[in-house]
Amino acid sequence: VPFSPGGVSDGVARLIAQHLAGRIGQPVVIENRPGVSGIVGTQATARSPADGYTLMGGTITTHAVNPFFTKNLGYDPVKDFAPVNLVGMVSNALVVPADSRFNSVAQVIAELNAKPDSLTYGTAGAGTSQHLSGQLFQSITGTHLRQIIYKGGSQAMVDLVGGQIDMVFETVAAARPMIDAKRVKVLAVTSRTPVPSLPGVPPLAEVGVPNFEMQSWQGVFAPAGTPQPIVDRLGREIAAIVATPEVQARLRTLGVEPDGRGPAPFAAFQRAEITKWGKVIKDSGIQAE
Repeated sequence: VPFSPGGVSDGVARLIAQHLAGRIGQPVVIENRPGVSGIVGTQATARSPADGYTLMGGTITTHAVNPFFTKNLGYDPVKDFAPVNLVGMVSNALVVPADSRFNSVAQVIAELNAKPDSLTYGTAGAGTSQHLSGQLFQSITGTHLRQIIYKGGSQAMVDLVGGQIDMVFETVAAARPMIDAKRVKVLAVTSRTPVPSLPGVPPLAEVGVPNFEMQSWQGVFAPAGTPQPIVDRLGREIAAIVATPEVQARLRTLGVEPDGRGPAPFAAFQRAEITKWGKVIKDSGIQAE
């Protein structure tokens, strides 16, 4: 897992590992290798033996957008990996402070049209779902927001509640405690369709940001060169795990909507994500460092 313990990626990996061990008859050990937007752990996996004994939890950050932000990445998200299974999708919610003057997305857009760069949004850094959501929002609406970068999404939410920033496109799971405590207002969600756990909250695509869709994702990858029969079997086993009601319920508590697509459709999905977000990032003028 190329991220720290306790996060969504770690929770998903431990859930899948627990059930996968029983299905393949051997223990599945989780190793967290966090650092640099998931780059450290992803590099380690790319260099691991392609024997089926090393897998990793990959995300939109590690396997779609990191190349657009880092020139010397040390791995190729397509050439160096074999997609195994797309475990699930993660939606974000556009949240503002509870006492914010904004009660709708239309009001936010109107203010940005009248006063460009007057509003701020918090992110956990380049390539994160908060950042990508903000970039896509600006691209579609033709507006300009000021990004405030934090070391983590939780710090951005603290400043949001404190009134230091205007909005955050935070994952639904991470924003849930603040939502339930009524410390923030939810204006919309980033998925194309409503999120069941946030009844009555519209998708951005339905409230003035046409064709908006931003969902992070949690998937499983093997090093490139892993024998296809092994990749296919692991893909089937994980799909079967994701299809069980118990695992689906647990994934949803982590803010992940179950998917379960196997190797070939997951590979096609990954390529489409790279194309989509590459254009959004290029249009925003961001240069790889």
